[in-house]
Amino acid sequence: MTTLDRDETQTPAALPRPVVPGRPLPLRVAVPLAVAAGLALLVAFPPYGVWPLAPVGVALLAAAAHRRRLRAGAGLGFLTGVAFFAPLLAWTNLHTGYLPWVLLSLLQAGYLALLGAATAWVSPLVDRARWTWPALTGLLWVGQEALRDRTPFGGFPWGRLAFSQDTSPLLRLAVLGGAPLVTFAVALIGGLLVTAVWRGWVTAQRHAPPPTTTAPSGAVPGADGPLDGPSHAGATGARRWTPVLVPAVVAVALTAGGLLVPVAAAGSGAGVTVAIVQGNVPRLGLDFNAQRQAVLNNHVDATLELAGRVAAGQQRRPDLVVWPENSSDIDPLRNPTAGARISQAADTIGAPILVGAVLLGPGAGQVRNAGILWRPGTGADLDQLYTKRHPVPFAEYVPLRDVARMVSKQVDLIRNDFVPGSTPGVVRAGPAVLGDVICFEVAYDEVVRDTVTGGAQLLVVQTNNATFNVAEARQQMAMVRLRAVEHGRPALMASTVGVSGFVAPDGRVSDATGFNTREVVVRQLRLDDGRTLATRLGWWPEVALAALAVAALVGAAVLRRRQRVRPG
Repeated sequence: MTTLDRDETQTPAALPRPVVPGRPLPLRVAVPLAVAAGLALLVAFPPYGVWPLAPVGVALLAAAAHRRRLRAGAGLGFLTGVAFFAPLLAWTNLHTGYLPWVLLSLLQAGYLALLGAATAWVSPLVDRARWTWPALTGLLWVGQEALRDRTPFGGFPWGRLAFSQDTSPLLRLAVLGGAPLVTFAVALIGGLLVTAVWRGWVTAQRHAPPPTTTAPSGAVPGADGPLDGPSHAGATGARRWTPVLVPAVVAVALTAGGLLVPVAAAGSGAGVTVAIVQGNVPRLGLDFNAQRQAVLNNHVDATLELAGRVAAGQQRRPDLVVWPENSSDIDPLRNPTAGARISQAADTIGAPILVGAVLLGPGAGQVRNAGILWRPGTGADLDQLYTKRHPVPFAEYVPLRDVARMVSKQVDLIRNDFVPGSTPGVVRAGPAVLGDVICFEVAYDEVVRDTVTGGAQLLVVQTNNATFNVAEARQQMAMVRLRAVEHGRPALMASTVGVSGFVAPDGRVSDATGFNTREVVVRQLRLDDGRTLATRLGWWPEVALAALAVAALVGAAVLRRRQRVRPG
């Protein structure tokens, strides 16, 4: 039992002086705030893209969980997580039923429950030094994302705060410290907002009569709060409102300050002309596999049409053609007909094609999700083949299959498990060195970074959105934009159905295609071999911020222990 808990059992006469502690927000206020926090975070992400609402969502959750007991903080964080992740990940239930969507949403919400509990836990630190609230908020968000990005089964980084900032000035911070630094900045600004609003509420309430009730366990006696006592006599109006105005002005200044961070506008190396072929599928849904010959034909035919425009002088001949993930779900290395069709396209266009293919093996019952370079005249270049390093659990392979089958028989739809590759996606295509990542891999920091440190000059994201919708595709494009800025590289996303397009090193998107359409876009790009500060630092910014988050939790534990043993 803490000192404050003991105080509740003492009579007023036993106390040396009245204790007027701060209180958490009433639950009737905190619960709606937690739900509103999740909805604000949701609207910050594509396809809505109202990025200023991301720090607002952070601020609302911080206010709701502040000074609460751990269980209450976790519950409020879980409410935020459900309100955020359930609609954000709604595209996962389009063709697989509701169960995978519900389970995934609840799992991700569990991490925000941990965040809510951590927010409640560090409340004594915040109450002792109010200026630490913004930094603590930022650190806890980075720590939560670092955990969620890696657990379980390799993690699921969708919905990171950084991925909501694709049109924000804060996107430029990625060039300094990658996605973790952008997340920290967003949450730091959210912490500044909650500090300003909380102190504003305090200032507005200071003229009310002081409360006579005692505090719940964990609150700091005398700390400011909605029901704190009156202000010092004679304080001027300007002085009273300084604690409100300063964090609010700093929040605005930090956001605008992102525009001062220099990013590359275009590469300084050789120029290369690249074509993205978005062949489309006969119909959206999980049965795109049953349409695999038609999907392959769509991409071959679209490439042949491009070759016709090149021959007629209507289009510049590309140096490289990129097909999306699953553009050939027939193994072209084992199926002569599929291989012949791809060779026909490469020979006719006169340029190498990066083909997204499903390859059988290496073992029985195993398959690989791969990007393979197909050269004109010689066919498949087996030395330039990338196998997806991070297959998606329960979508491309089934961990704990017997246990998963007890939850849903649909796991048996995945008959062959995709096996992961072991090397980064560095593909030497001749005119350019490509950094190939496949589909959801663009969300993982190290998968993209490894291609750049391996020599990639152009980031290529091959993806298949035929089983999802345009919201998922736009969320993925936001990640491509961050990666382009982070590593100072031109980038592109090639999708079977959209959205495809090119991204400049400063994050600007060009030639974006529509959804569920057949399109071919061609653009000349400038390559780059340099390395940004974020590329050189690698994972150290995240390690440092996460370590500080752990230190804050330990510091809160020490402070709580001191409060429990305080005399009287």
